[in-house]
Amino acid sequence: MNTGFWSCIIFLILFMIVGVLFAVLKEKAAQFVSGFNLLSKEEQALYDKAYISRDIRNQCFTWAVIMLIGAVLSYFFSPYMAVPAFVIWIVLFFKEVHFDTYKAFEKYLLK
Repeated sequence: MNTGFWSCIIFLILFMIVGVLFAVLKEKAAQFVSGFNLLSKEEQALYDKAYISRDIRNQCFTWAVIMLIGAVLSYFFSPYMAVPAFVIWIVLFFKEVHFDTYKAFEKYLLK
């Protein structure tokens, strides 16, 4: 059993589901973004919800492509090829993590 392949496939499916969810729901999906749903309605009105949703959608699809590449490389070469895929995903994921809610959403402010 190729655990590298299957772990990449599981994450690929999860990222695709979340990406499609954000693509279909558009600005309504902004409510699912961690931290944004904690803002008051007045504060949420200051942000571009469609942009937030598009950005999360694009991130999920990018992560899905990374996991697809990891799965293909794991299947054809070595199960350990999943490790670089997960390292790349972790780096990209933590690049977008902010502990301050306002700093996390400052690029989405309406002008």
